[in-house]
This record gives sequence, C-alpha cells and structure tokens, in this order.
Amino acid sequence: MKTIHSLTHFVSRRQRAAGLTAIVFVLLGIGLLADLAAHGLVWQALWSVTGEESIPGQLQGALEYLGTFTRRLPETRPDIVPALAEVNPYGINTFLQQEVEPAKRERQVQMIAEAGFHWIRQEFPWQDIEIHARGDFEDRRNDPPRSAWEKYDQIVDLAGQFGLEIQARLSTPPAWSRAAGEANGTFAPPDDLQDFVNYAVTVAERYRGRIHTYQVWNEPNIYPEWGNQAVDPVGYTELLCRTYAALKAVDPEIVVVSGAMAPTAAIDGSNMTDVIFLQRMYDAGVQGCFDVLAVNGYGLRSGPTDRRMRPVSINYGRNQWIREIMVNNGDADKPIWISEMNWNPVPGEDELPDVIGRMNYGQVTLEQQARWVPLAYQRAQDEWPWVGVIFFWYFKQASEADINQAYYYFRMVEPDFTPLPVYDAMRAYIAAHPFEGDSP
Repeated sequence: MKTIHSLTHFVSRRQRAAGLTAIVFVLLGIGLLADLAAHGLVWQALWSVTGEESIPGQLQGALEYLGTFTRRLPETRPDIVPALAEVNPYGINTFLQQEVEPAKRERQVQMIAEAGFHWIRQEFPWQDIEIHARGDFEDRRNDPPRSAWEKYDQIVDLAGQFGLEIQARLSTPPAWSRAAGEANGTFAPPDDLQDFVNYAVTVAERYRGRIHTYQVWNEPNIYPEWGNQAVDPVGYTELLCRTYAALKAVDPEIVVVSGAMAPTAAIDGSNMTDVIFLQRMYDAGVQGCFDVLAVNGYGLRSGPTDRRMRPVSINYGRNQWIREIMVNNGDADKPIWISEMNWNPVPGEDELPDVIGRMNYGQVTLEQQARWVPLAYQRAQDEWPWVGVIFFWYFKQASEADINQAYYYFRMVEPDFTPLPVYDAMRAYIAAHPFEGDSP
C-alpha cells in the first residue's frame, strides 16, 4: 500500500508539473500573440529581420531567416568604400519628356527640388531624338516640324535652374536602326552598335559640362529590354564597353553607369538572373567599362528590413549578392547605384477591379510606402557603404492613360500634381538627414 501511495503521489506531482508547464506555455503564447498584435518588442524584432508586418508573415519569415545561418553569406568587403558611393544619395526617376506643356515640366522639377532630391534619372530616348534616320534630329511626327532637342534642352535648363543633377539614361533605339524595324521589339539593340555609340556621343557633346552622368541601357538581363530574343550578356558588354570609351573621349570626367540589372532569379532565355548575367559580363571583359554598377532594388513583397539572404530570394537586400560578384572580380572599389527603388500601393480589387498584373510587384498601402521608402535610404546609409545614389521609382506620369496597369501606382505624385503621403515622408526625411559633402 505504501508503494502504491508513493506512486500515486509521484504521478500526481508529475501531473501538476505538466499542468503548470502547460499553463506557462499558454501564458507565453498569449503574451507573444498580444505582443505581436500590439507591435511590441517581439514584433519589432521580427520586423527588423523579416521586413514583414503581418503575424503569419513574421512567423514564416522568422523560420526562413534562421536558415540564413546555415548557408554562406556574400562577401561584400564593407571596409572598402568606393569614392562614387560617397555622393548625395537622394534621386528620383522622371518622365519629363512625356509632359506636353513646358510649364508642367517646370512644376515637376520644382516639386522635386523642394522635396530635397538632388538627382533625377531622366531618359533621353534615342527614338525620340534621332527619330527618322541616322543623323536626323528634326521631329516631323507632327506639324509644324521642330527640333527634337527642344524639350530635352528645356529639361537640362530646368535641372540647372533648380540645382539638380541629371543621370541621363540612354536607351530605346529608333526603328530605323534595325532592318526588321519593330518586329523584334521596341527595345531590341540596333543592327550596328556604332549607331548607338554615335547617339550617345551626340548627346554628351551637346550637354558637355551640364550632364556629367550617363547610363547605358536599362535592364539588359530581362525581357523585353533586349527585344524579343534571348538576353545576351556578351552583346551587352560590347555595347557598354564601346559606349564607355566613346563617352570618355568626349569628356574623361563623365561618369558612366551600367544598365540597371533587374532583380530576378529566372533563367529561361528571355530572362537571366542578375548574378549570372553579371558574372558573364565579367567573363566577357566588362571590367574597366563602367564607373558605377547599377541595379534595381525593389522590395516587392517584404519591407526594407528583410534580411533573409538566399540567391533566389528577391528582396531589398539583394544588392549584396551583386556586390560579392564585383568583389570577386576585382571591382570592390566600384560602387553600386540603385536605379529604381519603391513599393507598390496598387489598389485592391474591390477598389479598382480592372488592374492588369495587380500583384506583379507586390502590394502595400500608401501608409506603408510612406514609412518604408525612408527606411530604405536609411538602411543603405547605415549598412551598405558601397551604395551611392538611390533613385525612387518614380515621380509622376503625365496622364492617367496607364491607370489600369499595376506599374502606374508606383508614383509619388498624381498626374494632376497631388502629392501622395510618400512625397511628404521623403521631404521630411531628407530635411532631417541632409547630405553633407560634394557630388560628382
């Protein structure tokens, strides 16, 4: 009986201990859920490594983040700070050439300057400058004919007037530069690369001393930016190297920026993951053919604090993999500039049902965009000494013609010049974090 009594007492104690343990775990679980719901310390810790704000997203992201410690991380050499990374970081993309009225171009540039931005990334589309034939810079698409340079001259004048620097994007060949015209796509390279080189030189000579930074092409690693054909890192490298040499012959002080690579993990002929595309550029001899390497840095479906590191993951921190390739190929002294950065506050289906490709770029609220974009600049300044200018994508469209396209909603300002919350957020952030120093 004594043995039975002792065993019963032992079991009873085990049951009480198990019950207490269960109660503790329940209380901890309740506390954790309360913390997450209230955006407390645990929520903040998970947000700081996952870039996720929803509870399910944070929990899944935390598990994926733990996997970071089981794999090799990129070697970025943060001890080497490239000279062209120590520049004013505040840039924004513009479509000034789309505004028909000169007064609206001026209003755009004025609002950009008032927000504190220093750079505009403005395309000088080849097809809109050398329109009809080689060496022909007259625009005869409408009556009366006029100089194709007219609006671009005004854009350059406005930038000077409001103290902005231009990164001129050189891209979009005219149909006459290809025997097949538009059959292989609007963005397909010219049959003779020298035609592109000559166009770049003509732009640089016209704006010598006024535009100092030129970007050669855009997103050469994805469809349709190299036309309706397989992307070609070797072909793009030849284009870049020839243009680099020609621009430096115009002015050795010109800064040449490579075409911004799109962040992608795809390898399907029409698209090539940026890390492989860049290595193949190095294999083709690209070293010495650019001053700045450009990437696009979209956050897509997670915020700027996402620290999950996998080569197949597309998040804001992806530039670290690109940096490693540069380091491995002897270009640790070259910077990365982020040509396009943003999150997309595309409306929900209940608000606007006919948006094409609604979720192609992720979906955030206007309030999230206004919080996350300043944090993206802050993270780069705090953690990535190799990153220089970051260009917000984009300021505004000239009209609502693309309102049913998902990419339309990246805008900072509506076509009627109504600013969205992110405009005021960046204006406040730049005022609180002014750049101190000189830009090239």
